[in-house]
Amino acid sequence: MLKMSIITSFLSKTKDRFHEYNQSLDLEQKFQLMTEIDGYDGVEIVYPYEVSDPQETAELLQKYELKVAAVNVNVKAEPEFRNGGLTSHNKDIRDKAVRFIKEAKDFAAAVGADKVTCCPLGDGYEFSFQFDYARAWKYLVDTFGEAGAHRPEIPLFVEYKPSETRGRCFVDTAAKGLCLLNDIQNKDMGITLDFGHSMYGNENPAEAFVLLAESPYKAYIHINDNDGKWDWDYFCGTKHLLDYIEFLYYLKKYDYRDYLTSDTSPTRWDIIGTFEANSRITNKIWRLLDQIDNTEFEGLINGTDYLKTWQFIENNLFSLK
Repeated sequence: MLKMSIITSFLSKTKDRFHEYNQSLDLEQKFQLMTEIDGYDGVEIVYPYEVSDPQETAELLQKYELKVAAVNVNVKAEPEFRNGGLTSHNKDIRDKAVRFIKEAKDFAAAVGADKVTCCPLGDGYEFSFQFDYARAWKYLVDTFGEAGAHRPEIPLFVEYKPSETRGRCFVDTAAKGLCLLNDIQNKDMGITLDFGHSMYGNENPAEAFVLLAESPYKAYIHINDNDGKWDWDYFCGTKHLLDYIEFLYYLKKYDYRDYLTSDTSPTRWDIIGTFEANSRITNKIWRLLDQIDNTEFEGLINGTDYLKTWQFIENNLFSLK
C-alpha cells in the first residue's frame, strides 16, 4: 500500500462562514480516531496551535503507532500576521514568523519528523498598487532562506496556493515556488504540491509535479479535489478523476515514495468514510497503473494520434470494453 497520512486538524471540528461540522477532539482523541481509519499510518500535525509539547506528542505517536508525515507550521493566525508575516514591512513581525518556522523545525526533530511544511497564506495582496512586488519577493527570499537554513536536516517545504487568506498569495504557483527556491539556493528545501490548489489555480497538477520532479528540489504531496473554482477539499476523484489518474501516473513514474497526505475536509460527510474513500480510490488507481502496458502507453503519449491514446484510456483506465 501507499504511504498515506491525514492532516489531523480535519479530524476535529471545522467551520465555514455559516456552519460548524463535527465535534472538537483533543490530540489524543484525534490519534485514537486515526486507528479506526483504514489505509493510514501517518499524520501531518499543525504547530503551534494543535501541538506544542514534543514529549507529549511523541508519547501519543508511539501509543497509537503513528508516524509524522510532516509538521505543518502556521504563520497566518497570529493577529500580527493579518497583513502578512513573512512579508510584513515590520522586521519584528517578519522575525516572529521566521521564529515560528524555526521552532517548528525544532519540534519536528524532537518528535522524529523529517520535514516541515509552510503555506504562507497571509502573505499576498488584494488590489493594484497595494504592494511593492520586488520588496515583497526580497522579504520572502530572506525569511524563507533564514528559516530553511535552520536545522537543514529537517527540510522546509513551501506550499503554494492561489488565494486565501489573501485575494492573491505571493507564492501562488509551482513555478513561482521554484523561482523562490532558485533564489534562495538551498537544496534542503522543497515544494508542497496540493492537488486542489493546483487545480483551482488553473494548473495541471501532473505537469506541475513533473516540473518539481525535474528540478533540484524535493516535492511533498497533498491530495483532495474541488470544482476548479475554489479549494473545497473534496475527497479524491470526485471532480477530476482523469486528472487525478494522470497525477498518480507521474508520481509513480518518478518513483515518489513520500506520504500522500489527505488535505480533505469531511464537513457534511462521515470523517472515517471520507478519508477511507481517499485511500481506497488512490490505492485502486495505483494498482491499476501497475497492470497497464507502460511501454505501449508511453509510446502513445509520445506519439501524435491522441485518438489512439484516448482509446487506450477507455480500455485500460476506464475498463470500457
